[in-house]
Amino acid sequence: MRAFRKTLIVSTICSMFCLNPVFTMTSYAQDVKASSSTEIDLTQLERNAQTALAQKQYPSAAKLFEQLAIAAPLVGGHAYNAACAHALGGNTDFAFTWLHRAIEAGFLDVEHSQQDSDLSSLRQDPRWNKTMDAMQKRAEFLGRLWNSTSWKTPYKENLSENEKIAGLSKFWSEVKYNFIFTNTLRELDWDAVYQSYLTKVRATKSTLEYYKLLMEMCALLKDGHTNVYAPKELYQSELTVAKFRTRLIEGRVFVTQVGDPQLIKQGLVPGAEILKVNQRDVHDYARRELAPYASASTPQDLETRIYSYEFLLGSSKQKPLLEIRDVQGKLHQIKVERVSFKERNKVLSGQPAFTWRMLPENIAYVALNSFNDDTAAIEYVKAFPEISKAKAIIFDVRDNGGGNGSVGFTILSTLVNKNFATSAAATRDYKPSLRAWGNPETLHHFPQSLEQADLQRQFSGKVVVLTSARTYSAAEDFTLAFDLMQRGKVIGEATGGSTGQPLFFDLPGGGTARVCTKLDSYPDGKAFVGVGIQPHHLVRPTIADFHAGRDTVLAKAVDFLKE
Repeated sequence: MRAFRKTLIVSTICSMFCLNPVFTMTSYAQDVKASSSTEIDLTQLERNAQTALAQKQYPSAAKLFEQLAIAAPLVGGHAYNAACAHALGGNTDFAFTWLHRAIEAGFLDVEHSQQDSDLSSLRQDPRWNKTMDAMQKRAEFLGRLWNSTSWKTPYKENLSENEKIAGLSKFWSEVKYNFIFTNTLRELDWDAVYQSYLTKVRATKSTLEYYKLLMEMCALLKDGHTNVYAPKELYQSELTVAKFRTRLIEGRVFVTQVGDPQLIKQGLVPGAEILKVNQRDVHDYARRELAPYASASTPQDLETRIYSYEFLLGSSKQKPLLEIRDVQGKLHQIKVERVSFKERNKVLSGQPAFTWRMLPENIAYVALNSFNDDTAAIEYVKAFPEISKAKAIIFDVRDNGGGNGSVGFTILSTLVNKNFATSAAATRDYKPSLRAWGNPETLHHFPQSLEQADLQRQFSGKVVVLTSARTYSAAEDFTLAFDLMQRGKVIGEATGGSTGQPLFFDLPGGGTARVCTKLDSYPDGKAFVGVGIQPHHLVRPTIADFHAGRDTVLAKAVDFLKE
């Protein structure tokens, strides 16, 4: 799998503080724009390389990736891709040569290399293990500066005081030097926050209590791409959820999906309303028990987390008592068990990354539910000959929690006949000597680049994009680019308002954290992070439509396209 286009690959733990909460490691990418003055030429060169690779023209692809690696010697992914192309083409010696070049350039993802099917032909070669050992040793050596293996201490029910203080200090320092929203750090007085949490951390009696404090501290930053993740052991026992999903509609909490037959027998079915949790008003419960630990960029993002993704989060040893109003209007009290996120996702069917169907009036409805991998783009391209017969297309990204922005751009490339703009991006430009001389810190603005139109596939009819607060990260990049195209209307609710490039690092006892290092905005500087991309037509789901099985937002989009 080659996910190393012009991107930086990071691992995302989708747990209680991520969208699409599943406790697994998934590939997540945000575009990283090179600072070279030949950005456009390099971008086109890379596209040619990827095209040659897709067409199985391996010698040509290898040569193009080699040119990229020479032109951008600090981007190890280019040399890695050259190795992949050589391996696929049966040129083993050159494949190993470029793998070593990749290591020298900083490509050090041993896990990815071991799993990459492109390199299968190399694994029986005696040089393979030596190469992987060299990659691992290089990764460990370089990691001693920023993320030493010394942080990978084993899980214990109660970490030592030294481990707790070290982990707190690690999180504080990574945020202080890497968090993109520096005014937030000034407003909070981040150093003062650190000192106040030192006392709290020393008083903790368990690893769970400690990590909840780190999550609480992190939530002060109000950023959905800056999170603390507890050790996996806690997600099996103390940070668990019920086997159903909920959603806030017109200020009330409704059940949308149930994966437990016993709960269904007791009246907890889609459409039931949850009124109380453990004898407390459901909103009071969510605000007091969940909100303090939820890292969210906007009010709508916070609501999504505490009323949907993280609702009822707690210990599997406890069974919350719910007061519900069933679909007949009768009140019930039900105790529910909690399970891990992974187990919940086994019993609750997830949505495929891509589906489509033709609606009446010759309108194509295309659901893009995930950009975690290339599936949505691949399936869309396959279906394009049929989709393009429609007079209009509705793209639905209301349940898309993000992934790789290039997946969405591939789809958008069929809507215009010229190259199109995406978001502007910047990161902190911290130089210690300039700080010592009293100079203020500045931002490094990445050069603005254009995404290439797909001139072989073109749709000229009307287009609508549906959004919600669950539209997040790379799905917001998609929505922003669509908005810039002026190709159609965005209908629904404001997006979650969070994207960027997270920086991951380890914490003691098996935990991890990430910090948002990149600021994205409209090219003219207009903010959407911390605000959300605003729809052209604001349409919210209604309780009446929900009970009637009618999609309020989709119906409005269809009516709009009929006009």
